[in-house]
Amino acid sequence: MIKSILGTKIGMTQVWDEEGRVIPVSVVLAGPVYVTQIKTVEKDGYNAVQVGFGEVSDKNLTFPKYGHLKKAGVSTNLRFLREFRVDSTEGFELGQEIKADIFAAGDKVDVIGTSKGRGFAGGVKRHHFKGQHMTHGYMTHRRPLSSGATGPQRVFKGVRKPGHMGDVQVTQLGLKVVQVDAERNILLVSGSVPGANGELVTVRKHYNSGKKNKGVK
Repeated sequence: MIKSILGTKIGMTQVWDEEGRVIPVSVVLAGPVYVTQIKTVEKDGYNAVQVGFGEVSDKNLTFPKYGHLKKAGVSTNLRFLREFRVDSTEGFELGQEIKADIFAAGDKVDVIGTSKGRGFAGGVKRHHFKGQHMTHGYMTHRRPLSSGATGPQRVFKGVRKPGHMGDVQVTQLGLKVVQVDAERNILLVSGSVPGANGELVTVRKHYNSGKKNKGVK
């Protein structure tokens, strides 16, 4: 069975564990998703399952996507289509429904989403620079100073400078599933997940790759 699902971020709340400790959790509406395409090594060169999520009206559905969903036998108009690699396509069939009960309380997951866009931001907000002196008479408090006036007399690539902040893909690694509401397809995941409320997120099984969480760029 596939261990990935699409959903939307609802918001945050808190729950109490058996020892009376407060746990901040993010509420994710996970699924249901429907299998819209099955790819195999013989035909496509790799094994994968494409799933769709999110109902949309007829006027917001393109003709190619409508034909694609009709061929898969899906009666619901789906807004998002995503593909997940699998080791084997056995057990999958077109139109199959996958719900949040593929996860259980205690599972570790990775949540992928798009961070909130912050527009143009300075170095202090974007890169957490310390800033300059705030004493009387000092005119440069939050502005960056010279970036390449000495030595090579140019600015090297990759220098952290003011610019566009947010609106990038962010992956939160190793979050814990606290509760699963199978009837309403709701997951309670410990901590925060990227993105604003109502945004699309991907919840997948956690694979320990040794990487650390990356923040907003």
